[in-house]
Amino acid sequence: MQYVKLGSTGLDVSRICLGCMTYGLPDRGAHEWTLDAEASRPLIRQALDAGITFFDTANVYSDGTSEEIVGQALRDFARRDEIVLATKVHGRMHTGPNGGGLSRKAIMTEIDHSLTRLGTDYVDLYQIHRWDPHTPIEETMEALHDLVKAGKVRYIGASSMYAWQFSKAQYTAERHGWTKFVSMQNHYNLLYREEEREMLPLCADQGVGVLPWSPLARGRLTRDWGTVTGRTTSDAFGSTLYLESDRSIVETVTRIAAERGVPRAQVALAWLLHQDTVTAPIVGAAKPQHLDDAVAAVELELSDKEIEQLQEPYTPHPVAGH
Repeated sequence: MQYVKLGSTGLDVSRICLGCMTYGLPDRGAHEWTLDAEASRPLIRQALDAGITFFDTANVYSDGTSEEIVGQALRDFARRDEIVLATKVHGRMHTGPNGGGLSRKAIMTEIDHSLTRLGTDYVDLYQIHRWDPHTPIEETMEALHDLVKAGKVRYIGASSMYAWQFSKAQYTAERHGWTKFVSMQNHYNLLYREEEREMLPLCADQGVGVLPWSPLARGRLTRDWGTVTGRTTSDAFGSTLYLESDRSIVETVTRIAAERGVPRAQVALAWLLHQDTVTAPIVGAAKPQHLDDAVAAVELELSDKEIEQLQEPYTPHPVAGH
């Protein structure tokens, strides 16, 4: 495993981040394909054994049970100071007023709930899961700054939004002397590259780490086009992200993987790791092979010609994921 700094911070993170949306009780929340604690723990242990030290979850994943499962496994298998633990806030956690969003009340409430579920006194990276158009950005940034000063959060990050929104948040924090975001967790992979237009150049200019979610395009980059799985039939959000024109990119990945004699996932992840702006893709793993491929991709060097072939079929997409 390789390790790099997260953006312009001094924080070391593994080049693969284990995305923990896969782990949670299937009968809680919106994802019936998740793995319970018994099935999740061996995969989390495998990730640690492979040198992965960066773990990302969210309060809303499986109604909080992802945080519970991940937190317990990490307490059992690793020392807290060796782990970079990230979670997120924004999604609705209960019905009625103040059940979600990025108000001061919601942020202060949800960090305490997350810390309890994770079984830790602090999180290393606390991320806003989406932009909240109903709360002044000043209120959100000051609340996050207060969490850092209280010792409950080490760094703060953001997730999918427009570049102007991210720039506004950073400007607001700088203007008031508050903590700024050190990372951007955005939708970025071979099938969706719209982030290259504005967000990625902004992050590069400002020294912000980039943590792409869905680096394998919900698995579409790892199998034949049109393959039906349990997740594809129940993932309503994922079905909105990609286009029929993406088929040619998947076919190119398939060809290069066959020529290399490696799984398709390794090629798709190696392309992403080749991008200068990318710190660590957030990779989900439901099977041991998923982790094996992610770790192997760190060492897979693609040629300039292969990279050109992978990128050439891309066509513009509507903004997706915000």
